[in-house]
Amino acid sequence: MIFFIFLALIVLATVAFMQQPLFGKHPSGARLERIKKSPHYRDGQFQNESFTPDLAEGNSYLKVITKFFFGKSKYNVPGALIPSQKTDLLHLKPEENVLVWFGHSSYFMQIDGKTMLVDPVFSGSASPLKFTTPSFKGTDVYNVEDFPAIDYLFISHDHWDHLDYETILKLKSKVKKVITGLGTGEHFEYWGYDLTHIIEKDWNESADLGDGFKVDITPGRHFSGRDFSRNRALWVSFVLQTPTMKIFIGGDSGYDNHFKKIGAQFGPFDLALLECGQYNEAWKYIHMMPEETVTAARDLGARKLMPVHWAKFALSIHDWNEPILRASAEAQKQGMPLVTPLIGQKVELKGDQVFTQWWKEARLQPEG
Repeated sequence: MIFFIFLALIVLATVAFMQQPLFGKHPSGARLERIKKSPHYRDGQFQNESFTPDLAEGNSYLKVITKFFFGKSKYNVPGALIPSQKTDLLHLKPEENVLVWFGHSSYFMQIDGKTMLVDPVFSGSASPLKFTTPSFKGTDVYNVEDFPAIDYLFISHDHWDHLDYETILKLKSKVKKVITGLGTGEHFEYWGYDLTHIIEKDWNESADLGDGFKVDITPGRHFSGRDFSRNRALWVSFVLQTPTMKIFIGGDSGYDNHFKKIGAQFGPFDLALLECGQYNEAWKYIHMMPEETVTAARDLGARKLMPVHWAKFALSIHDWNEPILRASAEAQKQGMPLVTPLIGQKVELKGDQVFTQWWKEARLQPEG
């Protein structure tokens, strides 16, 4: 009896905790009716284009959880502060075409006079329980006050490491337009964003942003959800076309033939930003291996690849810098130029910069 009372208390505490605004809100009303008409929505949730099991063959949740807690690399977290630079984003020249990365999948771009921010996470954590997934030491060198007005805020999906409640609230007065997948707008509306400022699209839909800017919403192979309910909102990638450049914003995705389709329809790209990190053979269908990241860039027809989704959070069990080591080796094999800046370093989007292999610094290596 005592056990069941204790279990009931845990369940009640969990339910109460999940009523907090940071968990967002499931789509409802007119938005839900629109979602139900999507060709990618069946059986009460969005579906990937290809069959995508949660876990790869031969794996179980018990096996994965056990390995996550007891089988992590000793080098899962860097041995020292991650090095960084601090670019003054408030005083960029209007004619500069630049990108500044903040670690993981967060980055700022200024292209052809417009400012853009992608999947910003500046709260110091990628979880509703901050102590469980803290950012690496040295990676939190920017905050919302460091940003100018943002013309376009791109959100690829609603996972905690891409849609950060604390950051989104602080950004509200700076953001002119939010661009995201169908269903994710419910979170923004619930958190006080003006509905007229939200551009919310299904796969294979587009939005003319004016002034020579256009965005096409393209597929990924992933999932969504901020609580125990999955896939109520859509996970997306973006094809961003500006007056002078074409950028692929990848979001999260396992490898699949959608990259070749996107490349055939929209390529070539000046730059592809693709996830490269937090992978595991156990969940290989929803996160690419580093070698697949390079192949995906080749499929897209990218002239350059910038690997993201690494160097800030430990969401898998591999060495913290294994993603970039493996991607660099594969890029050399496939002849794919890489963009690998320090966190905060200014990347000249129309230049040919040479980047140091900063992740190999001796102080960041494990002892012994």
